[in-house]
Amino acid sequence: QVQLVESGGDLVQPGGSLRLSCLVSGFTSDNLAIGWFRQAPGKKREGVAFFSSVGKPFYIDYVKGRFTISRDQAKNTVYLQMNSLRTEDTAVYYCVAGPYYSSIPGDWPYWGQGTQVTVSS
Repeated sequence: QVQLVESGGDLVQPGGSLRLSCLVSGFTSDNLAIGWFRQAPGKKREGVAFFSSVGKPFYIDYVKGRFTISRDQAKNTVYLQMNSLRTEDTAVYYCVAGPYYSSIPGDWPYWGQGTQVTVSS
């Protein structure tokens, strides 16, 4: 079974930076789509950044130019580098994985437990 473990969430000030990590285990195929959703209180989950199963990156418009998704294959870890953070970025961030990319949360079969990111002055 695929397991995802996120870490790196914290309290940061507006304009600050944070790097989230997602450790992936239990998947032996090269064709794994992986990325990040987030959910703020009272709001629906939204996709943030992803790698498709062939390694193509996708970002929502709100984070383009500020967030970067990357991968360390040797460590089997995916990262989300978040710069120029805004209060609107406050949310629980979830690492997700599946056989292919989708913008719909229900299409992703594997989810991490979530890590809290709070951007506040």
